[in-house]
Amino acid sequence: MVQKAYKLEATVNESGKLELTVPLPPGTPVEVVILAPEEDPFDDLVQAAASSTDFRDNPEDDEDWNCG
Repeated sequence: MVQKAYKLEATVNESGKLELTVPLPPGTPVEVVILAPEEDPFDDLVQAAASSTDFRDNPEDDEDWNCG
């Protein structure tokens, strides 16, 4: 049996319901799989690594490190 997949994104409303408009004719049987996003345990580390490094542009610190 050939199956066609559709990817739709939606938000669950306050009452826990999800409403989607699908490109299928009425009465078509479907199978629904819900994939909820998980939090990345390393997200804070990724953000820290991508943050500004302007604090390193410090002439006094450069002088201390490069004095030798």
